[in-house]
Amino acid sequence: MRACNLAQEYESVRLDGDAIEAARLMAEHKLPGLLVLDERGEPRAILPASQLVKVLVPGYVIEDPNLAAVIDERHADRLCESLRGRRVADCLPRAATPPPIAAPDDTAVEVAALMAQTRSPLVAVVDREEGVRLLGVITASHLLSKLLQAAG
Repeated sequence: MRACNLAQEYESVRLDGDAIEAARLMAEHKLPGLLVLDERGEPRAILPASQLVKVLVPGYVIEDPNLAAVIDERHADRLCESLRGRRVADCLPRAATPPPIAAPDDTAVEVAALMAQTRSPLVAVVDREEGVRLLGVITASHLLSKLLQAAG
């Protein structure tokens, strides 16, 4: 199995994309995160859903979780309003690293090793023959499924 055959379409957003739209995309498709692309279509980061949730929670509550109990439901229901006017780039962790990238001809074992080494739940498959062309994404669950099928 080669990376190009394992790659699947996966939701992605641009760095300058709207943060609320990114949150809606994650929620609608029940995704653990989104692939973030730059203006050229180059994978730049993974935006985990947990990071978007962190952006919603006021800093003082993160510092002292006991304060969460004092936020009433009316205010809790409006947490997503804090995403208004923000771009995806604004929501990325400060130490965001580029996502792991596999070449189309990489084997399943190479992809698995890359996932293990980077501790990433997904790997972008990029063809760089003529510029940058995103072929898709290999998620850890999809890779496991294919490896289990091969094992019988």
